[in-house]
Amino acid sequence: MAGKEFFGVVTSDKMEKTLVVSVARRYKERRTGKIVSARKKYKIHCLEQGINIGDTVSFTESRAYSKDKKFRFLKLIKKTEMALVTE
Repeated sequence: MAGKEFFGVVTSDKMEKTLVVSVARRYKERRTGKIVSARKKYKIHCLEQGINIGDTVSFTESRAYSKDKKFRFLKLIKKTEMALVTE
């Protein structure tokens, strides 16, 4: 497989064949030396059904599927248990 592999949490599954995944990382800032946490969202191409918000997935760089979607789904790492809230 070519390209870097990422791990993140699904934040949106409302589009067809697309998931929005948030990847959090921590790094030491060069100038001040402080530990900084940063978060970035990626749109990934996914043909599989049953992946919901909160699931942890892995994905990799790929060819461009659209203007914003340049990543491809690899596998589901951890499924979350969503609590059904009824009002």
